[in-house]
Amino acid sequence: MEKVWLNRYPSDVPAEIDPDAHRSLVEMFEHSVQQYADQTAFINMGQVMTFRKLEERSRAFAAYLQNELKLKKGDRVAIMMPNLLQYPIALFGILRAGCVAVNVNPLYTPRELEHQLTDSGASAIVIVSNFAHTLEKVVDNTPVKHVILTNLGEQLPRAKGTLVNFVVKYVKKWYLNTICRMPPLCEKP
Repeated sequence: MEKVWLNRYPSDVPAEIDPDAHRSLVEMFEHSVQQYADQTAFINMGQVMTFRKLEERSRAFAAYLQNELKLKKGDRVAIMMPNLLQYPIALFGILRAGCVAVNVNPLYTPRELEHQLTDSGASAIVIVSNFAHTLEKVVDNTPVKHVILTNLGEQLPRAKGTLVNFVVKYVKKWYLNTICRMPPLCEKP
């Protein structure tokens, strides 16, 4: 098979990798965030997150999962959010805590969400508050014990984050009743 996509790779990106270079995905992540610490990892709504910040925030979130929620290796944690800076923090925090990440489509209906959470055995969920109304309808029928809420503007600078959350809640009216409010996913920048 001709690998035509290789013509698009930058010159410093190898066509093949050594799959045995790291023992786990977490080890590869920790090596990468150290190697590229001051480079941009993600950009959302103009806000840049470096690999260093991703490392710090995901480590703090992993500690929260282990120490505050008492989650153990192998516990499943659902993530129900669109592409936000909170997503990689949650994903790598979950993996660093030894848990299993369960991706959940934020547009699921209550019936679909209930099936996904029950089928996966998720004991916790990280969810954007805009979608908590769907979870509220089914959470009692699932194994979910912990709900961690975040807002769309949470990882943005304070003024911009406040504005985004205000527009979502009062102008667009996307903010709906939520079932609880846990500590924020991590500190604001």
